[in-house]
Amino acid sequence: MLGADPKGMTMTTLDGARVLVTGGAGFIGSHLVEELLLRRGAAHVRVLDNLRNGTLENLDGVSDDARLAVEVGDICDEDTVDRSLDGVDVVFHLACLGVRHSLHDPFENHRVNAEGTLLLLERARAARTSRFVHVSTSEVFGTAQYAPMDERHPTWPETVYGGSKLAGEAYARAMFRTHGMPTVVARPFNTYGPRSHFEGDSGEVIPRTIVRVLSGLAPLVFGDGEQTRDFTHVTDTVAGLAMLGESDAAVGQTVNLGSGSEITINELCRLVARYAGASELVAQHLEPRPGDVRRLLVDSTVMHGLTGFRTRVGFEEGIAELVAWFRSRPQSPEEMLARIEDRNWSGVPVGV
Repeated sequence: MLGADPKGMTMTTLDGARVLVTGGAGFIGSHLVEELLLRRGAAHVRVLDNLRNGTLENLDGVSDDARLAVEVGDICDEDTVDRSLDGVDVVFHLACLGVRHSLHDPFENHRVNAEGTLLLLERARAARTSRFVHVSTSEVFGTAQYAPMDERHPTWPETVYGGSKLAGEAYARAMFRTHGMPTVVARPFNTYGPRSHFEGDSGEVIPRTIVRVLSGLAPLVFGDGEQTRDFTHVTDTVAGLAMLGESDAAVGQTVNLGSGSEITINELCRLVARYAGASELVAQHLEPRPGDVRRLLVDSTVMHGLTGFRTRVGFEEGIAELVAWFRSRPQSPEEMLARIEDRNWSGVPVGV
């Protein structure tokens, strides 16, 4: 249904829509499912997830909602994809394997992120879905050649992950240009918040650092720690994704999504230690991580112009909240620490 928001932007509401969220049991995906069901009024949300990185527990907040259905399956399986798309109006595609996974298994990373995306796009086109939001990543840019980084910034990914996500972007744009398929490419910068991964090759710097500090250990920093990131709280990221799913002007476009502020990894470690009450813990520096991006800082001018989007959660507020969230987990910090791989790009499991 078309309408106009208070700023006069033409929008398609998600209220009453039937939505597919691939990767919907993962960190960002599960928050997006909550956004769609609890705040956007979706009539039905189907999750497609193989539960490799996601968990059903991530959906506990909406597990009793009759509008939610979960399909456990592979994004690269044609029958599973066709079944998941049945009756769907809007697709949010988040299913992928991450940056550190690509360092030890580049072929599988490509298969899921690039080939899986192409399969989903082609099947969604055949199913005549009314909107397809492809969720990419700032990793397609590589290190900033200028900052802040707008959508025209060169794309020189440092890893196969960044390359495979860039391929998915290209396929989404090609579907729009060749077939008129209503696709949107979203490029979220670094997202953090509750349910973020600390374990395995999907583990991210903020949750890993929090778990270490809560266990009484110094943060680990690969390299000099002066590399910067543009962090956005997950509730802001998913609100932005939903806005892109509603913005008719965004169709056919590639849009950056981030906070517009940067922080060094060294400063991040100091903040985590402070909010964990362990300011005496000083980061331990190790050799640089392969394929690590040096600087990321978003220019969100296009996103704001299309949707009016602005972030709501300040970084220090978000870090304080996330430290408290990890403290509230049923597992102890030490139990969580046992699931962390320090060099989580090697493909060698913990304990081997």
